[in-house]
Amino acid sequence: MVTTSVREDLERDMECLDLLGCIHGLNERDQLVFQVLQRAEEGLAVDDVADRLDCERSTAYRSISRLLEAGVVEQRQVNYDHGGYYYVYRPRTPEEVAHEMQRLLNDWYAAIGQLIRGFEDRYGRGSGDREQQPIRPRS
Repeated sequence: MVTTSVREDLERDMECLDLLGCIHGLNERDQLVFQVLQRAEEGLAVDDVADRLDCERSTAYRSISRLLEAGVVEQRQVNYDHGGYYYVYRPRTPEEVAHEMQRLLNDWYAAIGQLIRGFEDRYGRGSGDREQQPIRPRS
């Protein structure tokens, strides 16, 4: 479901995975990869994720890369006995992910609060020279 406003987001029923999409911009495939990693007993390689989701390795890798960038999974290097290595991926703890989401939400809240105060300053009663104020995005 695509929403167009904060009000619509607040009024709809959200689920836990929706938070990953909402806060980190993760798509449905990314969320499925997160679920696969969450359900695994140990870290999974990209090929394991692709097999479990019956998708191309490159598709699984792109989702894992977005999950890494969002900070909800971690990567660990596994070394072969005779040289070489591969990576396995596992989700960060729910507490770590929740803490990071709370931090991002607090930052967003503070930024929106500043925008609202700017709106009030610009358009509130007592701003007598409204016509003279240019409309520009704040930097």
